[in-house]
Amino acid sequence: MRGILRTTLLSAAVMSICGTALAEDWQLAKDEDGVKVYLSAVPGSKYKAYRGVVDIKADVATINALQEDVKGSCKWIHACADMRLLKTEGGDTWTYSKISMPWPVTGRDVVIHVTTEKTPDGGMIRHLNGEPTFTPEVSGEIRVPKLVGEWKLVPKGAGVTEVTYQVQTEPGGSIPSWLANSFVVDAPMNTLKGLRSAAEKR
Repeated sequence: MRGILRTTLLSAAVMSICGTALAEDWQLAKDEDGVKVYLSAVPGSKYKAYRGVVDIKADVATINALQEDVKGSCKWIHACADMRLLKTEGGDTWTYSKISMPWPVTGRDVVIHVTTEKTPDGGMIRHLNGEPTFTPEVSGEIRVPKLVGEWKLVPKGAGVTEVTYQVQTEPGGSIPSWLANSFVVDAPMNTLKGLRSAAEKR
C-alpha cells in the first residue's frame, strides 16, 4: 500500500511545491465532475502547491488496497511512466517513480518515503516526503529534489470515502510556466478521477 500511495504522490509531487505547512491560502482552481482542485502559493517557490478533493463510493479498505498495488496504481496516477517499491520497513515504505514530461522537457523521477497513520474515525493519512538521495540518480532523468504531501482518507458513511490528495514540490531543473501551471491542476484532477473509477468498479 505504501508503494502506491507513495507513487501517487510522486506523480503529483513532480510539479508542486515544498512544504505543506507553507501552503495556506488555498483558492479553488477547478471544479469538474465531482473533483475540486485548489492551489496555493508557497513562500520562496515559483511553483504552486495543489490539493484535490473527491468523494468516492467505496470504503477505506478498497481504496487502501488500490494504493498498495504499486504497479497497478501507475494506471491511474497522472503522468506515471513507471513505479516500483524499493523498501518496506514496519509501517514505512519507499517507492521510486518516473514521471512523463512532454517533449522536449526532461523526465523526472522521485523517491518518496511514505508513512501511514490510522485515524480514530477509521480513516488514514499517508504522509509523503521526498528522499532524493535514497538511491543514486538515474541517467536521463532529473531527480525531484523536494516533495511534501499527503493522502487523507476519511470515511463519510454509507460506503463513501472523502479522499484528499495534497502535494508541494520543487521539480528540479527548469519547467516551462505553461507546463507547471497545467500540471498542478491536471495531476490532482486526473489522479483522483482515475482512483475513483478504479475503486467504484470493485
